[in-house]
Amino acid sequence: MRASLNMRPTFISVLCLLSTVHALPQADVSTETPSITLSTSIASPTVPLTNTIPSQVPLPPTQAWCPSQIFCAGELLQTVNLAQAYSDPKTFVDKPTSKSAQQVTSDFQAIFNPNTTEGSIVNFLDDDFRGEGLELEAVALANFNANPAFLNNVTDPLLKAWAQTVSGYWIQLIRSTNDSALCPEGETGPCESTLIPLNHTFVVPGGRFREQYYWDSYWIVRGLIKSELLDVANATLQNFMDELEDFGFIPNGGRIYYLNRSQPPLFIRMLSDYIAASNDTSILARALPLAEKELAWWATNRTSTITSPYTNNSYPMARYAAANTAPRPESYLTDYLTANDPTLTTPLTDDERADLYSQLASGAESGWDYSSRFIREPIAGGSNNTNVALRTLNIKNNIPVDLNSILYHAHIVLSGFYSSQNNASAVSTHNQAASTIRAGILDLFWDPSKLAFYDFNLTSNARNSIFTAATFYPLWNGIVPDEVLSSSNNAFGFFSAVHMVLNRYNGTFPVTFLESGLQCPLTVQQPIYFDLIPSGQIGVSEDQLPGQLILGSGNATKSGPNADINTLNGTVINGGNATNGEGWGQALRRELANRYFASAFCSWHATGGSIPNLLPRLSDQELNLTQSVNNTGNMFEKFSISDIDSAGRGGEYTAGFGWTNGVVLIVAGEYGNVLVAPQCPDVLAENNGANATSGSTAASSGSLL
Repeated sequence: MRASLNMRPTFISVLCLLSTVHALPQADVSTETPSITLSTSIASPTVPLTNTIPSQVPLPPTQAWCPSQIFCAGELLQTVNLAQAYSDPKTFVDKPTSKSAQQVTSDFQAIFNPNTTEGSIVNFLDDDFRGEGLELEAVALANFNANPAFLNNVTDPLLKAWAQTVSGYWIQLIRSTNDSALCPEGETGPCESTLIPLNHTFVVPGGRFREQYYWDSYWIVRGLIKSELLDVANATLQNFMDELEDFGFIPNGGRIYYLNRSQPPLFIRMLSDYIAASNDTSILARALPLAEKELAWWATNRTSTITSPYTNNSYPMARYAAANTAPRPESYLTDYLTANDPTLTTPLTDDERADLYSQLASGAESGWDYSSRFIREPIAGGSNNTNVALRTLNIKNNIPVDLNSILYHAHIVLSGFYSSQNNASAVSTHNQAASTIRAGILDLFWDPSKLAFYDFNLTSNARNSIFTAATFYPLWNGIVPDEVLSSSNNAFGFFSAVHMVLNRYNGTFPVTFLESGLQCPLTVQQPIYFDLIPSGQIGVSEDQLPGQLILGSGNATKSGPNADINTLNGTVINGGNATNGEGWGQALRRELANRYFASAFCSWHATGGSIPNLLPRLSDQELNLTQSVNNTGNMFEKFSISDIDSAGRGGEYTAGFGWTNGVVLIVAGEYGNVLVAPQCPDVLAENNGANATSGSTAASSGSLL
């Protein structure tokens, strides 16, 4: 099983590191409005239609924040999910009804009994529901510039053309609310839908993510800015401000089933980036009161006073904690089976089941979903049954370093805005709040001996020992420990794990190292890069690191200089070209930018991507191996630490993926002068090599949670 990871937080680590270590052929990009075909999934259970629906555990409590009798916790939603009529649980809750809510619930009651069959559920779904996402429509992208200025920063002709192609994906991802297909609020209307209508256009991530999402939109907005689509960036902000007015917070996404949780609060940073690019300070008249409203929501609903066991000082610190005691509607079956896995011999009590559902929703609020970062027993169950580990999810009892770093920076940004308006009182208020959060971050999260930040665990009343990509958040948000500022060796130590990954693995930086920087004049010469990591920092020994496959000959060694298989003279494989006088900080930024670009580019090419006169399409024989004969290049949500070409074994999007598109454009715009066309693996050789070494790989390479 290949090592894989949730790439979203890793995007952050890429950009944190890149931010803190401080007339060529072009693709043909159409500017016409795309013809978007709305999907209509047909109910198709994987069991005979004559089968009865599996027996159910008792229904969870009704959720006050989600009162729908159709799309929220209740017997209809649970029964439809247990029928497994769709491969993705989100499909059902994104389908508007074709009848009134009363008629739909009446039709369901007419077929619901202990002998309800798969066939009766299929007929019910076909008769009473329409196509998923019908309430949204593709719209023309006005003022689209096929040649934005950032392309001039990309010196490599192939990568310049590819960045232009990615910029063109915005045309396919722009949406607006389809007013003609909306269902009016209230049970007396002709239909019911989960969509939260938006007043302005927006960019969707893509694929099953049909609506606007919160923290995805931060990276999308930064990409839109690079593409000179400031009007769409403004519209995105206006939508979020509408939601702040309507709900008092920004929900995870644009559906009612997200109304119990938010996501990392990047609205204020989004606002700052937009104003810096547009000089449009007029937006502040509306935005500032609503920015205050968002911070007040986090302070009221997600913040508590934490007393440090290290200094006995107390700080108001935020955490992720969704109020929820039922499976998430968009992932109902997944959550239900996690809590009620029939293969596990120890059933959960009602209270344990309710707490697990709350933990799962809180994990979604964090944006990190489910990694070993917040799991008490991350290796429990092995890689074959992650339900065992997920049952130990403990995110609500962790104070996360990333969330509090974001909130610190939000106060700093607001202080700057108020300073420009000569509002001394507001400046003082936000500076004091920022100062308190900063002190808490350095006290609770920073380990000066390991040179890393760790989440603070309320269960153990101590820092966690798991090293995660979140360690980079404080620096990204302007918090640099004195130990890092005062010593070049310590500064390198902080980023040494990144250095090790680039020299040892073919992919990018992982969320954690469990399997299931600052620019300083330091020269790095020691060949065993694991030895440069401060003792205990990443929490695993060298022989516990994920394996790295060498095609045709099994895995590389797990220790010693032979493990660093990607080391070149002054650089790493797919790390760009070294230059004279380059310090380690510059080298690390250049290598990481190139490696990320290589991961996104090579996986796109391996799934059918091509550029006229610059990059021929792979053969059908090659594309058969990636199941991409009919594809034109996928952008991926997830990447592999070990193989840049096998990125996204799941989570691929044919029209680009909003978050990934944005990060590609950011890197192209800010590091385009050091990007070099990558050496993508040979798909045929890779497949043959993997087959030849599959036995040794399975024994040493597991899933990175």
